[in-house]
Amino acid sequence: MKQNNYQGALQHPIGSGFDARSTTTDVIKGIDLTGKIAIVTGGNTGIGLETTRTLAAAGATVIVPARDVEKAGRNLQDIPNVEIVAMDLMSPSSINAFANHFLASGRPLHILINNAGIMWVPLRRDENGIESQLATNYLALFRLTLKLWPSLKKANGARVVNVSSQGHHFALFNFDDPNFLHREYETLQGYGQSKTAVNLFSMELDHRARASNVRVYAVHPGSIGGTELGREAPLELFQKMGFVNAAGNMLPEVAAALKTIPQGAATTVWCATSPLLNNIGGVYCEDGDIAVLSSDISNQKGVNPYSLDEAAAKKLWALTEEMTDLKFDV
Repeated sequence: MKQNNYQGALQHPIGSGFDARSTTTDVIKGIDLTGKIAIVTGGNTGIGLETTRTLAAAGATVIVPARDVEKAGRNLQDIPNVEIVAMDLMSPSSINAFANHFLASGRPLHILINNAGIMWVPLRRDENGIESQLATNYLALFRLTLKLWPSLKKANGARVVNVSSQGHHFALFNFDDPNFLHREYETLQGYGQSKTAVNLFSMELDHRARASNVRVYAVHPGSIGGTELGREAPLELFQKMGFVNAAGNMLPEVAAALKTIPQGAATTVWCATSPLLNNIGGVYCEDGDIAVLSSDISNQKGVNPYSLDEAAAKKLWALTEEMTDLKFDV
């Protein structure tokens, strides 16, 4: 049996019984999370909020780091077993402070869901000059997971779920110029490489972390209506993507294919809790199951083999340690 997912060796659906229509209610059925601790970034809006609600209802204590603590408080006020702590993913020092706050509690961390992200934004850079989609969608995720590593190991059976996207098909990781210093900025390229990085990191971390009884997954939630993700994208981009017509109206076939928020959060919850994944990790999942390999973006399904390449994963790990000035000794 293959022990890692290098080159997509484990990318085969396992017949979970779930599909694109499955909801968080479906996948959490029969699962008791009493006594478990979870952290969900972006856990106060969109699919993150649904993820928080589902885990808390199953008995978990859910910590939600949020940039806007007041907004998070309003959105989460009706959900029990939730703690809100300030954190800004664009600020490495803020991530460090949040992680130190959690570590000081002495608690194990059973589930880490790196859900928060940004998409299709104009060119911005963080305080270290890193392009914002790379900084938020990947480097922040790397830093947070690294900083929380002692608590993940302490859980003796933790899972890390990194929310990726079908958008990884837009771009390989550009090792020559990841920060668009010497090439024209193209937001889809920036988004795509950040999600390719998430896939590569998830696979490599699982390979390194398995001995510590920590398993790692990358997730494509699907195209979902009612989230805040695309709020900064210009109309021209949605037209280019074939989502809307010249008047800006969503095409009927696109609207019909959108998932609800409970459907969009289902694969995240499945990866975080399903006993079917007890002995497998490092895989990219969608629609409540392990995805197939596919290099055809028009297929709307599957994970591109270039985002599961062993050499690229190891090269990215080394580059990320250099970019963050952190050493992730698993």
